[in-house]
Amino acid sequence: MGKGGSLSDGVVKKIVLSYSYVAIWIFLSFTVIVYNKYILDKKMYNWPFPISLTMIHMSFCATLALLLVRVFRLVEPVSMSRDVYLSSVVPIGALYSLSLWLSNSAYIYLSVSFIQMLKALMPVAVYSIGVMLRKESYKNDTMLNMLSISLGVGVAAYGEARFDAWGVLLQLGAVAFEATRLVMIQILLTSKGISLNPITSLYYVAPCCLVFLSIPWIFVEYPVLRDTSSFHFDFVIFGTNSFCAFALNLAVFLLVGKTSALTMNVAGVVKDWLLIAFSWSVIKDTVTPINLFGYGLAFLGVAYYNHSKLQALKAKEAQKKTAQADEEEGRLLEDRDDNKRNEQQT
Repeated sequence: MGKGGSLSDGVVKKIVLSYSYVAIWIFLSFTVIVYNKYILDKKMYNWPFPISLTMIHMSFCATLALLLVRVFRLVEPVSMSRDVYLSSVVPIGALYSLSLWLSNSAYIYLSVSFIQMLKALMPVAVYSIGVMLRKESYKNDTMLNMLSISLGVGVAAYGEARFDAWGVLLQLGAVAFEATRLVMIQILLTSKGISLNPITSLYYVAPCCLVFLSIPWIFVEYPVLRDTSSFHFDFVIFGTNSFCAFALNLAVFLLVGKTSALTMNVAGVVKDWLLIAFSWSVIKDTVTPINLFGYGLAFLGVAYYNHSKLQALKAKEAQKKTAQADEEEGRLLEDRDDNKRNEQQT
């Protein structure tokens, strides 16, 4: 009885911890998105410099990662040659900088709710790029599901009250670059047996992002900032905003490490609905019935995609267990045959 009770307590504890990781990630992701919108929106804090904001984030994260890895030695650096860094980390850093720049820029032109609806296209982009780069196998039913998600997002865009073509183009570009980055991580790093957690990822990637972002910043935002004599760097606003961005990276590590990437995808859908509700009720963004109907279609497609992924993972796990059992059975038969031969010889 005591044994059963302790097992039950362990299961309950695991469930509580899993939900806690999900709640922390949703809260921090929610906070970073709304905080970025507040800083960049011309009707709020009115600091429409997305490249500069991204560079502040990367500088803060790179500094903290450097302290944790090199000074306090709380995190072990990954063994990586100069060739691997230049051929793998640098391209990923370039894609990450473009993704962050464009996604932050979109907040100047689009509502928080509509941006979350457009982000539903991420599975479509990841799957399509995966197929093009031969990391995913083409399946008719999966492509049909991708088309249903795209249709839903298209309907949501049609019903958007504050539709801005430039903002939509920026967000779609951000989705495309982020999807490419995720696929390239598999090709360039995972295939070489290199695994980066959020701290080591920032340690290696953030300096690359700073270098790549500095190129457009010099030509696009620096001249404007230089001529804006009224601007004073607000350490409280930008410090807390950067800290939230860094904490979000840690939350991703906790959530994926302690649960799974699939759990984060499912939690992401919950977060999107919360952001849409917040955008409508607090920020007073207009959310039309057509918006919700379109996003509802996309949501069903994403939910089905996540369900299919879960079933595939379960099937793969069952196959692995069966193979292990067969291998173990084969070893036992071999041992038994060896014992018989030894007995006969004796």
